[in-house]
Amino acid sequence: MNNKQYKRPESVLVVVYTHAEEVLVLRRKYPDYFWQSVSGSLEWNETPVIAAHRELEEETGLTDTKHLIDCHISTRFLIYPIWQHRYAPGVISNIEHAFKLLIAEPCEISLDPQEHSEYQWLPKAVALERVSSHTNRNAIRRWVHKPTSSEI
Repeated sequence: MNNKQYKRPESVLVVVYTHAEEVLVLRRKYPDYFWQSVSGSLEWNETPVIAAHRELEEETGLTDTKHLIDCHISTRFLIYPIWQHRYAPGVISNIEHAFKLLIAEPCEISLDPQEHSEYQWLPKAVALERVSSHTNRNAIRRWVHKPTSSEI
């Protein structure tokens, strides 16, 4: 379905982390100030990789994304009732595409104040406790690790 009055039920999740396994988490403003990695819906004309680059820039100000990696993992999950009105009638699930971005060390982030109220760089274990989404926790568990020499 390509009905532009509704959100596309497809999104990206981008886990940004450092060599020391510090994970960037953002505190979303609405509705209940939850914590998450970079995420967002695909526009109707976008591929997942284009959306991942766009969301990184919009939500963090990060533009050096040449090391962005598509994890080639997609997860389908049910859309919470609080968000249902954004999608076409009958759409009950979303497909989320996982990406990761390894950077050398924590850096300043430029938040979009309409979307997020703050950010933190957290150790992996703390980030796992802080994020609310099970798909986000699974991605952090699976993809955040000390880099091998080929990843540096």
